[in-house]
Amino acid sequence: MTSSQPVPAARHTLQILTHLAAQRGPVPASTLAEALGLPRSTVYRLLGVLTESGFVLHYPEARRYGIGLAAFELSSGFSRQEPLARLGRPILATLVDRIGESAHLAVLHGRDVIYLVEERAPRRPALVTDVGVRLPSHLTASGRALLATLPLPQLRALFPDRSAFVQRDHGVTATTSPVTSYRALNRLLAEVRTQGYAAEDGDVTDGIASVAVAVRDHSGWPAAGIAVTFSRSSVPPERWPELAAAVEHSAIELGRRINGRAG
Repeated sequence: MTSSQPVPAARHTLQILTHLAAQRGPVPASTLAEALGLPRSTVYRLLGVLTESGFVLHYPEARRYGIGLAAFELSSGFSRQEPLARLGRPILATLVDRIGESAHLAVLHGRDVIYLVEERAPRRPALVTDVGVRLPSHLTASGRALLATLPLPQLRALFPDRSAFVQRDHGVTATTSPVTSYRALNRLLAEVRTQGYAAEDGDVTDGIASVAVAVRDHSGWPAAGIAVTFSRSSVPPERWPELAAAVEHSAIELGRRINGRAG
């Protein structure tokens, strides 16, 4: 019969790495043991193994431990495999089939959103949200859904003054957005939190609107935004909550998958 001893050891190892990754800097082994409720001897033994393998760095002068280069390489591997795009594409395809409108997946990058996946619905207008396109987050539904999840100090750091609120010029006329100040942004994001989804109406392209919901990772942090985009004339505002509910279902499913759980 196989011993069950390696299972708690593996669990404790993951607890140590997860805790170290969440800290602002290296911490003493005693702090780790206390925070995780583990015997100090266990923590020191596992830290020794993790240090030898490069997953943890030991700072001998400070008697502290921090995340090592091997752990960083794991995160780089996660990025290289493009999990959000790979996992999100079939979910967006199902969403498009269900509602008959185009959908896309975007991530927050500074004050912009970058589009990773676009699923175009048949006989729907061409959009500016091609894969790789960057747009100001405060103008887009995906961006607003993501910004609404951020702590206020981080939001303020992203938008320190009026110069951060760039407007989009899409040809003959410039987009006129109601969001031109931090106060206006805060007001809009409060509405997003209240109604449970974000929307934009002609802020990116005249006559085109979108609704979006944030996808959360295992810690509750916004990993991405899923949005559907449609002609304003064909989908009146009273139908937007119905679309948002379908988007939310897809966002929850993608959140389950990136957290390693099947829907």
